[in-house]
Formats: sequence, structure tokens, C-alpha cells
Amino acid sequence: MKSNKLIHWFRIVAIAEGISFLVLLGIAMPLKYAAGIPEPVKICGWIHGILFISFLALGFEVKNVLNKNFAWLAKAFVAAILPFGTFVFDKNLRKELQTTSNL
Repeated sequence: MKSNKLIHWFRIVAIAEGISFLVLLGIAMPLKYAAGIPEPVKICGWIHGILFISFLALGFEVKNVLNKNFAWLAKAFVAAILPFGTFVFDKNLRKELQTTSNL
């Protein structure tokens, strides 16, 4: 039961991290450089940083629970630094979990 809760939180943080990254890149950065308003980058940057670290920490725990190798964790890291990456990673994880639960 604990593993399901951990995976659930990992997926929530993955989506939140992906959204925060897109907000940072698509809204906050243009406001800073095009409009001269730096505050959104400071706020979104902090939020994104906390979510990024949380995503990686939870990813490490999920890796252990699902008995994945280090390459899986490396893919999670790459997903976190690419725009839309965590959404793709979450989709693949959800598909994999459904496949393994049907066996």
C-alpha cells in the first residue's frame, strides 16, 4: 500500500514540476526579458526548484520500490530538464504500471 501512495505522489509531483517548468520558460522568463519584470522568475524559479528536487528524490524512492535500474532514474532526470519531458515520462510510467498490474 505504501508503494502505491509513493507512486501516486511521484506522479503528482512530476506533473507539477512539468507545469512549473513550462510556466517558468513560457511566462516568467519572457516577462523578465521582454517586459523587465524579474519577480515572476524569482517566484517561479523557487517553486520549480523545490518541485525539481522533490521529483528527483521521489524518483529515487520509486526506483527502489519498483526495482528499476539506474538508467530509469537517469531517464527521469532527463525528463525533468526537457520541456514536456515529465509528461511523457508520466505517460510511460502509467502505461508500464497498467501493464504490470494486468499480469
